[in-house]
Amino acid sequence: MNPQRLAAAAALASIAVLRAPPPAPDWPQWGQNPQHTGRAAAAGQAATRVLADLVYDPFVEQEKAFPNSPGDLLVHYQAPLVKGADVFMEWKSGSYTGISTWETQTWNERRLHWEGGALVAKWSFASDWKPVPFSAGTTGPRWEPVFHAALSGRYVYVPGAGGSLVKLDQATGAVVRRIRPFGPTTDPDLYVCGVPTVDARGNVYYNAIQLAHGQAWTADVRGSWLVKVGPDGSSATVSYAQLVPGAPLGGDGCPGTFADAQLPWPPSPDAVAPKVRCGTQRAALNLAPAVAPDGTVYTASVAQFTDRTAYLVAVNPDLSPQWAASLRDRLDDGCNVTIPPTGAPGGCRAGARDGVDPAENRPGAGRILDDSTASPVVAPDGSILLGTFTRYDYAQGHLMKFSPAGAFLAAYPFGWDTTPAIYAHGRTYSVVLKDNQYGGIGSYCDVGTICPSDRTANHPASPEGYFLTQLAADLTPEWRWQNTNDLSCERRGPGPPSCVADHPAGFEWCVNAPAVDARGIVYANSEDGGLYAVQQGGRLRDHLFLDLAIGAAYTPLAIGGDGRIYTQNDGHLFVVGCVPRRNGRGCR
Repeated sequence: MNPQRLAAAAALASIAVLRAPPPAPDWPQWGQNPQHTGRAAAAGQAATRVLADLVYDPFVEQEKAFPNSPGDLLVHYQAPLVKGADVFMEWKSGSYTGISTWETQTWNERRLHWEGGALVAKWSFASDWKPVPFSAGTTGPRWEPVFHAALSGRYVYVPGAGGSLVKLDQATGAVVRRIRPFGPTTDPDLYVCGVPTVDARGNVYYNAIQLAHGQAWTADVRGSWLVKVGPDGSSATVSYAQLVPGAPLGGDGCPGTFADAQLPWPPSPDAVAPKVRCGTQRAALNLAPAVAPDGTVYTASVAQFTDRTAYLVAVNPDLSPQWAASLRDRLDDGCNVTIPPTGAPGGCRAGARDGVDPAENRPGAGRILDDSTASPVVAPDGSILLGTFTRYDYAQGHLMKFSPAGAFLAAYPFGWDTTPAIYAHGRTYSVVLKDNQYGGIGSYCDVGTICPSDRTANHPASPEGYFLTQLAADLTPEWRWQNTNDLSCERRGPGPPSCVADHPAGFEWCVNAPAVDARGIVYANSEDGGLYAVQQGGRLRDHLFLDLAIGAAYTPLAIGGDGRIYTQNDGHLFVVGCVPRRNGRGCR
């Protein structure tokens, strides 16, 4: 074992498992709680019926007409927020003029209330928030960024324009206060980015970014901050430049990648990839900061011009820096490990060193992509999990684990756009995540003659397949459940759906943050249009088809205090559960 692995093993062994904070009775924010563990206090109801179906995005058909990915709905949506009989959800209005001008839409936060077995709208607040601009380049978003609120006490916090946060009364939707950490600015290039998180004391943390006007993704970022808002409306900010003091500067060179003309990679065993301009470190665009029980805030930063130079960042409650751990050079499972054997179809160039990322010829880096919502999760032992992207393992990414002191501990070869859930049991815990073993994409490059897209034929030891996976605390698998459904279905009126068998390897899980109920049952939505409930040990309990098999950006779901499941498909909010029997025993 090499010295780095020995040090990581020692650090992992030294972490004592602590008792996790008890979950709140409802679902007030991303990942359910400040640690983002996706753990519900309630036992989830049986997924036997659709109890409500409401359209919150009226522009879905236009959004699916994007020429580069026709039929795919590449929009990130808010997690439904649940408090008692109230549900808070984003609601889109305005006009849709195209993906490159998505800012013409209006994002609203709406309160719904259960009355007589139906969800009834009580109020709607139209925010002046806008997403950062679309990017046609290699950095910046191509999927519509997330608009997201958070509940705290009697209030709901909603992103606003100019880096502001709007505090609303939950009962009436009235504006209690607009919090302006950057002053009364009208700068259209200053954005709230990502998801606000509320800690146990009622403090709200979120990220902001200031871009160059008209050059959002071709010029360096003008500034980026972690913002703290107190329950009294006070605010403070810290720049990412302060939080990551050892990072390369905006004009520095960062490790880049080899050119397609040099395939197969690496060009030689000792080849060095060219440098690229780094750009300044700034916030990940769709991330929700996590807050540990001791008040430590965890977030992630990325260089403006290269997603391969990124950091996991720990911040004290007063916003002073604690540590920043680089995600570079952490992974050793590239050539000849997760990639087919050297010289075989989809393999690295003959002579390549084992384990390197072939695009760089060095240990793999956890990448932070602007189309990902992956957010830090604080485990019961205080360690931190972060989903990152890697291309060389069929674009599956890696889930990376760090100690509370910032030591890299372990990784699992799936992490793309996932905020894993935590199932605490006994004196330990398990980690639950989607585990998409993608097909239709080359092992490490996009040139079909070098990296064939038929994964199963060219790498039969690691075929295409789509799993929910539970990992032990050390990130070794405990069980997996595979979705083998091959039917694309669509409802076209009353009666059973119309289906075509066109997915022989099954459908990928389109959940970015699964949920675990009080009994350890895992809930997740799939691109086949279904909601699945999987019991501990990897046994299917329930499956309910909702509406449509669709290629989609990954969406979250939530479990209410009464066990109802709130999930999404094709711009619809679905509430799933069962109808209690008259005798009060079970459901029908």
